[in-house]
Amino acid sequence: MTRPRNYILISSVTFGLLLLATFFFLAPYFFTGTASAAVIRIPRDATAQNLKDSLRKYFDADYSSRAVRAFDLLGRTPAERYGAYEIPEGTSPAAAARILSRGAQTAIPLTINGVRKLDTFLPRIASKFNFTADDLSNLLNDSTLMASYGLTPQQAPALFLNDTYYLYWTASAKDLIDKLADNYNRFWTPANRDKATALGLSPAEISIVASITDEETNAESEKGRVGRLYINRLHQGMKLQADPTVRYALNDFTIKRITEKHLSAPGPYNTYRIHGLPPGPIRTVSTRTLQAILDSKPSDDLYMCAKEDFSGTHNFASTYDEHLRNARRYRRALDDRGIK
Repeated sequence: MTRPRNYILISSVTFGLLLLATFFFLAPYFFTGTASAAVIRIPRDATAQNLKDSLRKYFDADYSSRAVRAFDLLGRTPAERYGAYEIPEGTSPAAAARILSRGAQTAIPLTINGVRKLDTFLPRIASKFNFTADDLSNLLNDSTLMASYGLTPQQAPALFLNDTYYLYWTASAKDLIDKLADNYNRFWTPANRDKATALGLSPAEISIVASITDEETNAESEKGRVGRLYINRLHQGMKLQADPTVRYALNDFTIKRITEKHLSAPGPYNTYRIHGLPPGPIRTVSTRTLQAILDSKPSDDLYMCAKEDFSGTHNFASTYDEHLRNARRYRRALDDRGIK
């Protein structure tokens, strides 16, 4: 009887030790987690080493090795999982391997809000995705492609309506253009296109007016009126003489007070020198501003001047004499505050 009991005891201890060893071997795969979240990018035609290198950018060597081993055990190859995947904070190597093996990419947000110079924004966009700034620039400068949206290359910023867009890291530059164009076309319904026509302008031209308006005022309550004023000046054959276009032409958005020395800024965007609209928007715009202009009430406004109370709103005038009175009050307020 002693021998069987000893055998059972030895077997139980051995089994327990095996379980304990297995637990200690597997525990790091299931019970250790990441200290922070990260988005792991797996390049096209990736190898196991590429995957490990991608993980090592954010996690330590042991974690990365375990995640790659677990990934391999799930029967997938890195080349099959080209894309970007979010690994949440606290994720174990085994759980990270499951996320990567499923191939459910994480959508990457791209927020556009009042971008003034598109050419300097393109590298920031490209840094989020697996295409280059040149890929995107080439499409925006493709006259045939832009014409399909009713735009010229210089009017391409009109496509970039202020919004947040979600795309996969593997999206192409054309995928992004298509996403922007879908949003643009959703706004420019037949009804809104008819409103633009009634104002004597195309959607692209309304976008240019809106871009100047958004630079001119932050007051939502007067955006429609400001936009309508510029349209009135266009119909009267007057120069727009919009201060924001001077800042844009000079590429200096820190100028607070436009003076005579600024008005000679060269180029087609300075509306103190040119007649009509500049060739393209001077910033990306919101649909709220576009709609406010399309729905604006008719007016006789031809002039405006910032209010002397620095509220960010404007005094409007239909005659030049009235405008001069408004301007004198504003200049006195600037002088009193020492703003040059």
